[in-house]
Amino acid sequence: MNISFLLLGASMGWLGGGFVFGLLVIPILLGFARFFGLYACVGECKSNVFTLFGKVIGTLDEPGLQIPVLKFGGKALLVPFFGKSYVVDTSLRQHYLRSQMVNSEEGTPMGVGIWYEMRVTNPVSYLFINANPEGSLQANVTSSTISTLSNLEMEKMLEDRHSLSRTVRETVSPLSEKWGYTLGSVYIRKVAFTDRMMVDNITEKVVKRLVQVTSAMKQDGENRVGLIKSETAYRVSQKMAEASASRPMIVGKALNEISASDPEILETVLTVMEVDTLLASNASLDLLPESSNILYQVGDGGRTM
Repeated sequence: MNISFLLLGASMGWLGGGFVFGLLVIPILLGFARFFGLYACVGECKSNVFTLFGKVIGTLDEPGLQIPVLKFGGKALLVPFFGKSYVVDTSLRQHYLRSQMVNSEEGTPMGVGIWYEMRVTNPVSYLFINANPEGSLQANVTSSTISTLSNLEMEKMLEDRHSLSRTVRETVSPLSEKWGYTLGSVYIRKVAFTDRMMVDNITEKVVKRLVQVTSAMKQDGENRVGLIKSETAYRVSQKMAEASASRPMIVGKALNEISASDPEILETVLTVMEVDTLLASNASLDLLPESSNILYQVGDGGRTM
């Protein structure tokens, strides 16, 4: 029983020692292998360029674990001692240039913002043809934009930015491809006035113009409303006149029908209408008995009968 425990303890000790040994030794071995160029790790959107004695021997651009010896032969083992490995970022990069000064045809100083994209397509040309490719690209985009926009009409500069952006890209792209990268989208994003007094004057003019347009729209609306009201009143009055003209005919026809059927009812209706007319007129009435002789006295000039 004691022997089995001793064997188990010894095996556990060997395993623990092997684990610690692996943690310490394996990274060191991998570091030596990487230093001597036995393998290389190529990242996503990265490219490794290998040079030996000042000359490029090859490029690794496929992401993952790569073995340079299989790609370039035995000379890859000499790169750590007599050469160098460069890592180039081939991902899409964006840049924005602010307030690039241009003058319009009217002589107005204006600030232009330029947004553009670039991507490295030839790492070797990018590294060795131009010492500062990104700075050169920025300078070319700036100079091309200024030469394209200078002395243009202000209206065209503000409204035709899409076509002007394409012109800038077509101008810069051929030279950028020689330097190992491709110029992507170019967009003149912002055109602003730099003279504060001019900005205030334009703002004042715009405000006045807006007031004029607003008052004109208001007056036009009032005119339209007045026209609609007058047309409506004309149609209403026309319909009322037609109704008033047709009323006597309708009433007369109804009275004729009543008189034909029953004259007594007609007399009663006429009496009611007469009373209704008198009530509507608010006239004062003097009611006299039938046996009174006042009417005779008034007719005889005050003489009694």
